[in-house]
Amino acid sequence: MYTTKFRNMQRLRWKEVIVVAFLTCFLANLYGQQHRGNYNFLDFQAKPYYFGITLGYNSSNFRIFHSNRFILNDSISSAQSVTGPGFNLGIVSNLKVGQYFDFRFLPTLSFAERNIRYTSPTETRPPYSRKVESVFVEVPFHIRYKSAPYNDMRLFIVAGIKYSFDVASDSRTRQASEIVKVSPTDFAFEYGAGVQFFFPYFIFSPEFKVSHGISNILIFDSDLDQSNVIEKILSRTFTISLHFEG
Repeated sequence: MYTTKFRNMQRLRWKEVIVVAFLTCFLANLYGQQHRGNYNFLDFQAKPYYFGITLGYNSSNFRIFHSNRFILNDSISSAQSVTGPGFNLGIVSNLKVGQYFDFRFLPTLSFAERNIRYTSPTETRPPYSRKVESVFVEVPFHIRYKSAPYNDMRLFIVAGIKYSFDVASDSRTRQASEIVKVSPTDFAFEYGAGVQFFFPYFIFSPEFKVSHGISNILIFDSDLDQSNVIEKILSRTFTISLHFEG
């Protein structure tokens, strides 16, 4: 069952990547028909730094590691992560480092939803979910490598680290005693790619990014069966962003 769910999540993520790639190719083709040369790029190339805003859609879930007690437990047959939607709103600060590299700081407010679905080995108890609705203040630091420009366009790849803090972690739902708790703080490694389109007054950059949590965010509670069957929880996020910089 877990394998089937994982495959369904992977198919969904690949569909998102395909949609982004298709839209990017369509924009590049349309943009290339109207632009010949790097006229707008040269104006921005002279700037050592610039700022902007970013809007994004995110798809978040957990990577769950079962504990040794999971085998001995007779009330829970599986604990699976269910992907939830969300959106991002942030500020872009970009500092040029040479001709092909940028240092980027993108403080972001991120709304996310993640779920843990528990099932019982018997049919007497239906499956139930542990929903985690979060409002993150995210602080990512990225290094971006850009290709040579062509007709006011250039490709780029980006990688970096991110610290996030869940400002909604003190809600009544999160503090209930009968549910699994997760830490409000998290660290993650991020990587992605995108395209820059240089317009006369701004730069438009669609980007997709994958985030892998590197710290265990499970707050263990030995009194809860839902917590005993889990050894470790890592966060996972796929984000499609639209950056407007100038």
